[in-house]
Amino acid sequence: MALFVHKYGGTSMGSIERIKNVAKRVAKWHDAGYQIVVVPSAMSGETNRLLGMANEIMPRPDPRELDMLASTGEQVSVALLSIALHALGKDAVSYAGWQVAIKTDSAYTKARIQSIDDAKVRRDLDAGKIVIITGFQGVDDEGNIATLGRGGSDTSAVAVAVAMKAQECLIYTDVDGVYTTDPRVVTEARRLKTVTFEEMLEMASLGSKVLQIRSVEFAGNYRMPTRVLSSLTDPMIPLEEEAASGTLISFEEDTNMEQAAITGIAFNRDEAKITVLGVPDKPGIAYQILGPVADANVEVDMIIQNQSVDGKTDFTFTVPRGEFAKSMDVLNKTAKENLNAVSINGDAKVSKVSVVGVGMRSHVGIASKMFRTLSEEGINILMISTSEIKISVLIDEKYMELAVRALHKAFDLEKA
Repeated sequence: MALFVHKYGGTSMGSIERIKNVAKRVAKWHDAGYQIVVVPSAMSGETNRLLGMANEIMPRPDPRELDMLASTGEQVSVALLSIALHALGKDAVSYAGWQVAIKTDSAYTKARIQSIDDAKVRRDLDAGKIVIITGFQGVDDEGNIATLGRGGSDTSAVAVAVAMKAQECLIYTDVDGVYTTDPRVVTEARRLKTVTFEEMLEMASLGSKVLQIRSVEFAGNYRMPTRVLSSLTDPMIPLEEEAASGTLISFEEDTNMEQAAITGIAFNRDEAKITVLGVPDKPGIAYQILGPVADANVEVDMIIQNQSVDGKTDFTFTVPRGEFAKSMDVLNKTAKENLNAVSINGDAKVSKVSVVGVGMRSHVGIASKMFRTLSEEGINILMISTSEIKISVLIDEKYMELAVRALHKAFDLEKA
């Protein structure tokens, strides 16, 4: 009997009516003879509400206590969905991550899954039950609840699918698939029937909010077929039609990839730029600057070190906007005191825009076309980074949507 994992996002679980619709959809799949494990997010806005209350008490609450608080949102969701399935006459059981158990490390608010004990879940499935497991959370070796960070329910769902050897992991969201870019920015954006794992990984890492990057990494590392599709359709849509809808993350490049150099335009508003001016140009300087930032659990993205002048250099890098203040505090304590930096400057009003496509491997002139397009719109490039299948630029935030629209048109992404 084939097993499918369903994941439903916060919007899909956003009201009692929507939870009832999720229950109808899940019951439809179960009636068709499939074993079903469901991983829902907290109801839309609930995690923000909970963390907001904590921040009203103090600006930087203890991470362990934040995880204890934030984990309750998903526990509400799984219980309500189980009750909704009971109302439809289905035998369903809900579990918190620690009850399964989903084992994690102890990096609170950013924990990583280490193992999943699937024995209890398999017994329930073999008994004909629908199993519902909290997303976003697990338990460390000391028994403490640890959450996986924002979007962690996607990661939970794919990890459960891998552990259970599911046929496919279905990620239900408020959009009907992966688009060439955000349709709210470019109305001509086009839904992709398939996207390669590499492209999806780049798009997720570059700001696409459809899937959380760690879930894509899990899917790719374990070659778990993963489909993004809408939960806002009629829950009783024919199953064959639903199973073929949305966007499938594939693990083989499209044989026609040479016909399209670029698959999509990704962007990220959540960027901040930091420049450390006038530090000694010597071996180890990058580590001395970025080491303390990494120790503060801050992820660094784009990096530029300028040419040495009189033995001094400038070092620029980007961090998530939400980590900007913490990063500046760290550098003000370390770079000036230990490295005699002339100054530390920051800019939290920048954005990253990227062109992504496996077709870049077989096409030339992508970078020049991108830079020419931005130049024609009067958009200045602050930083550049590249990989084999993407080119990213950092620009002033006020030009972000203009850049996305111009690049989408320049690469003819509205055309099938």
